Amino acid sequence: MDWKDVYPRPQLRRKSWQSLCGEWMLQGEELPGGGLCTVPSCRSEQDLFYQTCFDFRREDELVLLHFEAADQIADVKLNGIDIGIHEGGYLPFEFDISDIAVDGVNVLEVRVQDRLDHLYPYGKQKKKRGGMWYTPMSGLWQSVWIEQVPKDYIRSVRITPDLEGVTVEVDCPQKAKIRLSGCKNGAAQELAEEEIAAEYSVLHDPSGEGFQSFRIEPKAPHLWTPDDPFLYTAVITAGRDEVEVYFALRTIDIRSIGGVNRVCLNGKPVFLHGVLDQGYFAPGLMLPEDPEEYSRDILRMKELGFNLLRKHIKIEPEEFYYQCDRLGMLVMQDMVNSGEYSFFRDTILPTIGVNRSDSIALRGPREKYFIEHCEKTVQHLYNHPCIVAWTIFNEGWGQFDSDCLFGMFKAWDKTRLVDSTSGWFAQEKSDFDSRHIYFRTPTIKKGGKGGRPLFISECGGYSLEAGGHGVPGPLNPVQERKTYGYGKCKDSKELTERIAALYGKMIIPAVPLGCCGCIYTQLSDIEDEINGLYTYDRTVCKVDKDAMRKISKKLAAAVRQEG
Repeated sequence: MDWKDVYPRPQLRRKSWQSLCGEWMLQGEELPGGGLCTVPSCRSEQDLFYQTCFDFRREDELVLLHFEAADQIADVKLNGIDIGIHEGGYLPFEFDISDIAVDGVNVLEVRVQDRLDHLYPYGKQKKKRGGMWYTPMSGLWQSVWIEQVPKDYIRSVRITPDLEGVTVEVDCPQKAKIRLSGCKNGAAQELAEEEIAAEYSVLHDPSGEGFQSFRIEPKAPHLWTPDDPFLYTAVITAGRDEVEVYFALRTIDIRSIGGVNRVCLNGKPVFLHGVLDQGYFAPGLMLPEDPEEYSRDILRMKELGFNLLRKHIKIEPEEFYYQCDRLGMLVMQDMVNSGEYSFFRDTILPTIGVNRSDSIALRGPREKYFIEHCEKTVQHLYNHPCIVAWTIFNEGWGQFDSDCLFGMFKAWDKTRLVDSTSGWFAQEKSDFDSRHIYFRTPTIKKGGKGGRPLFISECGGYSLEAGGHGVPGPLNPVQERKTYGYGKCKDSKELTERIAALYGKMIIPAVPLGCCGCIYTQLSDIEDEINGLYTYDRTVCKVDKDAMRKISKKLAAAVRQEG
């Protein structure tokens, strides 16, 4: 599969669209290093100049040019006319090019600048890679595409599920209608007609512009779980516009069971058996060359018994979240960090037990941009049932006013859990007592602080060198390599035994005390960091698969006993 074949926005799908992915001219003839490049792909240059020509035929009133992400500042020109500038490297943006696009050949030019400015969210990129910091990337690293729509088109859809149905909010000036069109399980198998029988109601149908709200209640509700990722599909029509969406019936919340607060999926206790997923690939860096690598990663982790990926301070193309929805993988989505990192302040002090207040008197441009970016991230990913929790700050990186932001997240999204401060520097408000535990395997003697579910949001990270698979890659120039991890193992047997001992001593006995989940570091090696369950190129699984599945069965049994 190629990125030009992947519909970029699976939760608002139209039949007519035009991909602009493929070969583009990079740097032009007047700049050094000019030549053809692939869009989307990750680059390492700070200043990039892209050009492409595309054929176009007008078929509707409005023409929208979409960029799924460009890192960090994109200046866009069509047919010699400036159409706009976008700042920030992880979220989609669009331009109305209805008055500029012409029938026939059009010339699109995009200048992308990336100074790794910490005003903007930047994640794990660093100018000089090493350890837990990785090769910086830039450019048009997600899909570029065009769609044509009528003037009064469906601008957005917001889907809120529960155990009986969904509330669907449609932003469209035209009066909209909605109907279930089908349903499927994780293998995309079409199911019986009776599965889509439903009751419909209009909750709010304004005569003017604004949201229209609908309620859909299937007559035989089929809940979504990692073991049974059942999805419903629906068609929304408004005038001449028509879109397809999908949804699942599921809830995530915290309930008191036996006097202990536990995380519950669909009202039943669940253990968040997760792995840290940073979404780096060799080759490709932050974007796999083959889109199907997302589904392969999900299935690799399911094969090891995991039911959750903590998507670590990175926002993926929507294809990743669609595959998690389809295949049944829970996701804890991190916000992308901004601001400066200090090894002394953010790592040494909490290691020796020093906490700090994160309140600030005055929010500057960085803090305001971070809040705006968080809100847009929640809006962008809200409809994906796989996402069950948000992480605001990781290990104090860029942390400020976390209690206030916790309230903001709960206002933006009342349906999911929030980990305000993953690791340390916890304040008063969070759904979890979230701790990172490395270099030791303590016996946990009591549950989370304040009665909150205890969540070991990072642990393990044991390293095993497995032949350097995927290092260095095309974007990673050969340099002196210092491998990184949290305790070296000599072979797969020792690595597996250490992981089993970690869960056997620290995690499984803590479930009766309210431990709700654990995130093992990490899915794969990344450049110099060799603490993955898989190698960087995913060709070698470094652990015994049967032993890993036994751990997941013990965790599930411990949860069932408490539930």
